[in-house]
Amino acid sequence: MQITVMKSKIHRVKVTQAELNYVGSITIDEDLMDAAGLIENEQVHIVNNNNGERFITYVIKGERGTGMICLNGAAARRVQIGDIIIIIAYGSMSQEEAKTFKPMIVFPDHNNHLVG
Repeated sequence: MQITVMKSKIHRVKVTQAELNYVGSITIDEDLMDAAGLIENEQVHIVNNNNGERFITYVIKGERGTGMICLNGAAARRVQIGDIIIIIAYGSMSQEEAKTFKPMIVFPDHNNHLVG
């Protein structure tokens, strides 16, 4: 049996842009993507700490080192610039695999940059 387990999380990043007139997605600074093990077009769940919204979209690479977190298309209606969000990706694996699996969790600073 396969179960769904959190594989990656970017915890508490600030929304820097919201672009309604764009094909839907979330644009993420490539440094954050790499640190969390996310790839372009991967499905992610977004949790907005400011308003409680939860939704699903996919990842687009943002310019490395910028701290960019931009919600695009319809997702732009679910955030405000400055909102704090959590980005989560899940993967499927066996229960045995899941018992020892360690997700990649990133805790960026207040400017969405990697710490340490």
